Amino acid sequence: MIAPGISALMRPLLSGLNVSKIRFIHLCGVIEQHRTPPKQGSERGFSSMQKLQDGPGDSSSSDQVTVHFINRDGERLTATAKEGQSLLEVVINQNLAIDGFGACEGTLACSTCHLIFEKDAFQKLDAISDEELDMLDLAYGLTETSRLGCQVCIKKSMDGLTVRVPMDVSDMRRQLEVGKQSKQ
Repeated sequence: MIAPGISALMRPLLSGLNVSKIRFIHLCGVIEQHRTPPKQGSERGFSSMQKLQDGPGDSSSSDQVTVHFINRDGERLTATAKEGQSLLEVVINQNLAIDGFGACEGTLACSTCHLIFEKDAFQKLDAISDEELDMLDLAYGLTETSRLGCQVCIKKSMDGLTVRVPMDVSDMRRQLEVGKQSKQ
């Protein structure tokens, strides 16, 4: 049996629909997104993902949660997030400079949004799925408190959360880009 998320992702391909419009499916809900070419000089490195659109209506500051990311170089990046957003969406929407983060754009097909949580914060997260565990098996620097950012949804209780980006990332795009540069 195909997992519901996978079958939803495959539906446009199988039905021959325009694949420039994809459905971004994750544990937090369904968000439609249009793919656009990456901008020259993008700060985020490899991702071609554009800012994910906000839901209907404006959110008040009471819906905002502060999240801190410790980047690979030790830099602390602080962002505000809305309840229900995934940590991947926070990185994309806030245009945080985390190189190579979110290669599969939240489709649970890679481990580039691998994050390491503090033990007490990790214990408060929702249960991890078998699919996420499979992808985490591919992650570099895996720890007992590792999760994928595309699978962790912001809750009000997470205000002030600090997560660490591992030192290394398993990202085939990086290897392809290095190969292109060496051929020039």
